[in-house]
Amino acid sequence: MSWALSGFGDEIDQDPLVQVAVLQALGANHIEVRSAWGVNIVDLDAEQLDRLAGVFAERGMGVSAIASPIGKVDVSLPVEHEVERLGRAIAAAHRLGTRYIRLFSFYYGDGVAVESIRDDVMLRMRALADAAEAADVVLLHENEKDIYGDTPERCLDIVETVASPNLRLAWDSANFVQVGVAHPFDDGYAMLRPHLEYLQVKDALSATGDVTPAGEGDGQLLATLTALRDDGYTGFASLEPHLADVNNMGGFSGPEAFGRAGRAFRRLTDQIGVQLV
Repeated sequence: MSWALSGFGDEIDQDPLVQVAVLQALGANHIEVRSAWGVNIVDLDAEQLDRLAGVFAERGMGVSAIASPIGKVDVSLPVEHEVERLGRAIAAAHRLGTRYIRLFSFYYGDGVAVESIRDDVMLRMRALADAAEAADVVLLHENEKDIYGDTPERCLDIVETVASPNLRLAWDSANFVQVGVAHPFDDGYAMLRPHLEYLQVKDALSATGDVTPAGEGDGQLLATLTALRDDGYTGFASLEPHLADVNNMGGFSGPEAFGRAGRAFRRLTDQIGVQLV
C-alpha cells in the first residue's frame, strides 16, 4: 500500500523553489500550497499563479491541495465574504491542478456559546459547498482549534448537516489534542472515518499543547495510521509540522525541522508497511 506524501510548502520557506527542493529530498511528489513568496494563496494574482504553476511543472511537482484560509474568520461576517474568497481559492485550484481546497468552520467571539452559532455556521458551510459543487472541487474541513468544528462531534455535525459530496474532512490529530480530545483515535476515528478524505500530519502533547513530530505526542498517530491502512486509505498525507512558530494563520518549521518531521512520519509508515510516494 502507498500514500502520496505532501506538505505545507510555506512551513519550509517563502520561496517555492526551496519548498519543492526540501519536499522532494524527503521523497514527496506533491505540495500543499498555503502561500508563495509570502503571499497567501487567495491573494496571488493570475500572473503569480502562472509563475507558481511553472515552478511546479518544471520540477515535476503535483499539488495535493490548496490550503486556503476560508472560514478562518469570525462567523459574524456576511456569507458573501467567504464565498468571494473561495472563488479565488477555486481559481488557484484550477490553475494548479488540484480538486482539494482546505477550509474551516468559523471563529466566534469571547463569551459566545458555541451552540449559539450553529445555524450561522451551517448557512455559511452550505453556501461554500454550493460553490464547490458548481466548480467541481472538494472542500476539506480541517478541525482547527477554536472554530465550530474543532471536536469530532461537531465535525460530524457539519458534514452530516450540509450533506454535500463536495464537503469532506481532513484529519489533524494534533488539533484534536489541543482542544482537549484526550484520545483522538479512540474518541473520533470511527465516527469520522466515512467522511475522512485527507490526512494532515502533526502530533501534540496533551499536557502542554505543544506540537511535536508524528509519534512523539499524544495524538495516537500510530493507531490512526494503522487503521487507515487497514481501511484501505490511499490518499494524501500532508506534513504540517508547526515546529518553530505558530500563529492564527498557520505555522512555520524551516527546512531542518521540517525534515525532522518528515523522517519521524516515515518511521511510523515504515513500521506499518505503508510506502510514501
